Amino acid sequence: MTRRSVLFTPGDRPEMLRNAPTAGADVLVFDLEDAVSPARTAEARTIVREVLTDPDFDPDCEVCVRVNAAPDEARADLEAILGGDAGEELRLDAIMQPKVESAADVDQLAGVLDTHDASAPILALIETAGGVLNAPDVAATAATDALVFGAEDLSADIGATRTDEGLEVLYARERVVIAAAANGVDAIDTVYTDFGDEGGLVEETEFAIQLGYDGKMAIHPAQVGPINEAFTPESAEVEWAEAVLEGKREADADGRGVFEVDGQMIDAPLIAQAERILERAEAAADFDGGA
Repeated sequence: MTRRSVLFTPGDRPEMLRNAPTAGADVLVFDLEDAVSPARTAEARTIVREVLTDPDFDPDCEVCVRVNAAPDEARADLEAILGGDAGEELRLDAIMQPKVESAADVDQLAGVLDTHDASAPILALIETAGGVLNAPDVAATAATDALVFGAEDLSADIGATRTDEGLEVLYARERVVIAAAANGVDAIDTVYTDFGDEGGLVEETEFAIQLGYDGKMAIHPAQVGPINEAFTPESAEVEWAEAVLEGKREADADGRGVFEVDGQMIDAPLIAQAERILERAEAAADFDGGA
């Protein structure tokens, strides 16, 4: 599954929800939490369900709903979306759960889905100190399909001051991606809040890629294109990766443990890097070709 760009859209804005697929994001998140005022939550639930059950709404991307953090509110969100006419087709591919602090939080939300005879992978949003410390356990939970890092709420939780360099959240950012990699789930990086600064967005996205992230959240449609492009390997990278894997096949056939590509000695870590580049390139090609 390709999750380069994860675009949020307020759940109480029906036209924005219906137009969201035109941005080209790999994942659409219909937001019932931060983007909706508490006074409009009930209306937003109704709007989101109407869009998700509309036969004309069938985008070529993953469709996710971010529920509220409080367990009672999250349950009410899911009951409003999953309830109603059992005969209606509902387009819901995943659930994003905010402020996850433990594996038990994910299991509790998965249990609510079970009560509605529904199942959906959970994208666990790690944005508190407790969530960062428990990220490995959260990632290991069966229902978790991705860890999502939220730097802004984390900074508020620990009393940190956000800076352009981001050193105040670097440890947490690295811990989340390592926990995700250790458990074979996706890692989605935090938002870049200045949606008018494309250069800054690209720079931060490239750093997220260096850390090992699989994708990045977007708060504005204009951020989707730069994020997708950054996560799509360039042709030179793909050519290098293909040469490495071809060299490996030849070395395996000859019984050699190491080999060279363009004067560079290739070992297991570089082979793994080449495989990752080709996986990203193939996933991006499959998604963009079907969009």
